Amino acid sequence: MIGCFVNSLFVERGEALIMTASSPDLVTFGESMALLMPQENRTLEHADSLQSAFGGAESNLAIGLARLGCSVGWCGALGDDPLGRRIFKAIRGEGVDVSRAILSSAAPTGLMFREEIAGRLAVHYNRKGSAASRIEPDDIDAAYVQGARILHVTGITMALSDSARSTALHAMKTAKEAGVKISFDPNLRLKLWSIEEAREALLPAAELADYFLPGWDELKLLYDTEDEQKILDRVRSLQAVTVIKSKGDGSLLMNDGTSAFIPFYPAEKIVDTVGAGDGFCAGFLAGILKGMDAAEAVRLGSICGSLAVQSRGDWEALPDWRAAQQRLNNSGWVER
Repeated sequence: MIGCFVNSLFVERGEALIMTASSPDLVTFGESMALLMPQENRTLEHADSLQSAFGGAESNLAIGLARLGCSVGWCGALGDDPLGRRIFKAIRGEGVDVSRAILSSAAPTGLMFREEIAGRLAVHYNRKGSAASRIEPDDIDAAYVQGARILHVTGITMALSDSARSTALHAMKTAKEAGVKISFDPNLRLKLWSIEEAREALLPAAELADYFLPGWDELKLLYDTEDEQKILDRVRSLQAVTVIKSKGDGSLLMNDGTSAFIPFYPAEKIVDTVGAGDGFCAGFLAGILKGMDAAEAVRLGSICGSLAVQSRGDWEALPDWRAAQQRLNNSGWVER
């Protein structure tokens, strides 16, 4: 194990943090990293100052779900350092249960830098040996996972290290044995591993999923083909409700032998595309938890993804339930 459960650390410091007796509706875990960015239109090399934030696919999703009024827990690992404690408190402040999160005294919080070079986004990582990469199966509270309705896992966690990959698979199998639904976003990151390594880990994970949330370009890489029919046939062979993101100008919902194309909800402006996919997944899973059918859940996901890109940051622009519901219902915005 990489460290103590966070509630034990806070008790030692005299701060009150009570571990919840029951599980939230959705549980997720993964790496959340400190994020440093220069001012807009400046590169890291020429920036005089850096804006501090944080991000991570799973914590972005957890915050998005909490804002939509869902019960959600994030049980990732951070370093017991100033950056880790800041991220922990921010996630908790958004209404996410972090009672099973870990602050490790043995490993640091990961760090990422973002910049825009000639109009294109560039991301640089300093995450080797981070607390999240050293997570192990015993660090996951099995009862916490077993009490949830959905477990959400991404391929980013599986790419961090052998132990992180084992932890993700252990959590998925724990959920499957307890009848907990599994949501899986491959979130392919080829800066972390080769496509061959990714296929070996991610394709079996997709077989375990009840909700599979890939991007169209990811599927072409994972299935090693540009042939649309071959890709769709592979997807149809899965047991999951599959939502293929960014297939043209929308999402393709494949469910129980049927398929439906659902156009993207239009964005009034695009400021920062990072976090759009996490916002989409948060909206879709919120819809499922709220009892929507799959198509309506995809529409909610599209709304959340659209709003996420209209402000800078990984999660800051994710909507609350009132804002999302207004767009679902096509109701107007009252300014004053």
